Amino acid sequence: MAGRRRASRAGLSLVLLLAVLVGCGGRVSSDTATADVQRVLDRRAAAVVDRDEAAFRATGEAAGAGTAFVNLRDVPLAAWSYRLKELHRSGDRATARAELRYRVEGYDAAPVTADRTLRLTRAAGAWRVASDEPAGKAGDQLWDQGAVTAVRGERSLVLGVGQPGERLRSFADLADHAVPAVSEAWGRDWARHVVVLVPKSLEGMAGLLGAPASGYRGIAAVTTGEVSEARPGSSRPEGGGGSAKAPADRIIVNPDAYGVLGDLGKQVVLTHETTHVATRAHTTAATPLWLSEGYADWVGYRGSGRAAGQVAPELERSVAEGRLPAALPDDGDFGFTADAGRLAQAYEGGWMACRLIADHWGEVRLNDFYRAVGDHRKRAGAVEGALRDVLHTTPEKFTELWRQYLRDQLG
Repeated sequence: MAGRRRASRAGLSLVLLLAVLVGCGGRVSSDTATADVQRVLDRRAAAVVDRDEAAFRATGEAAGAGTAFVNLRDVPLAAWSYRLKELHRSGDRATARAELRYRVEGYDAAPVTADRTLRLTRAAGAWRVASDEPAGKAGDQLWDQGAVTAVRGERSLVLGVGQPGERLRSFADLADHAVPAVSEAWGRDWARHVVVLVPKSLEGMAGLLGAPASGYRGIAAVTTGEVSEARPGSSRPEGGGGSAKAPADRIIVNPDAYGVLGDLGKQVVLTHETTHVATRAHTTAATPLWLSEGYADWVGYRGSGRAAGQVAPELERSVAEGRLPAALPDDGDFGFTADAGRLAQAYEGGWMACRLIADHWGEVRLNDFYRAVGDHRKRAGAVEGALRDVLHTTPEKFTELWRQYLRDQLG
């Protein structure tokens, strides 16, 4: 009896040992595939940086292996790498999720990161990339949409898809004018250069943002970038500028909406977005949108000679009809899908508030106020504290002064 139990236990031990060995064997196989795929991705990345098309093609399937390389060829890259995060293998096919990290030479202080899904096949013992696409809800990279053309300005790099070179040159000229205009208003404590992305259409812009095109139909451009703390509503692109924690701001143009603007409008838009790049380090969760968007518009129109009513026609109409706003715009008023009139009034109201500070306290105080609000880091008490410490007033007094300013300037 005891012998049978011992034999039974021995048999159980043997079964468990076999299970462990099989399990270990499975893990070793999986680990080998993971290491093999990572090596392929490393070779692919090195080929991109080295501009070695033959080496790049060797990492991909024969059909279309060079398309991605051709799309990237004109982009001045300083670094490109993949970090494999997940690998799901079924025989000679695998799906990988990887983090792409890259830097544009001369413009990115630290890598841009993007989640990618790669599909791979194995033949003759070697893994090759069949496709490399945005993962899940991640937005496109510009080269996902076609061959990129690069145009360099003195203070800008414009990257476009499906756009003639002369049009991209016009964006570089606008950006080159915007950068010193922003520095004159804000100061020189920022990178003082910008990257502008010009997709083929509104749909291309939406693809870069990973969002529906309907939300950006009337928006001429946006600035994307990360901030050190999430802003309220930060799931959509909005204002901000460059810092070590946000090294890769991009101005993304909607060519459909941008094309209908006049010369002044085009310059104001590029200067507005460039201001967001410059102010990024001081734009935090504490900064209300009326301040970040109003300040960008204030810089955009600074020196244009435009009267208040020319820049704020919706507010002028509202004041004329006796509908004076009771309070400064809140963040919800700036939603891109909001009513067009409400959105216009929000931007105009923020611009008038910043214009008031510049007129009443001076431009230096306006800049100090912006920085003081952002430096608070949290929304609660940020504006109140900056009004007290920088402008020596209260929210109630400032709001009433703003409302009177609307009457005086627009009435």
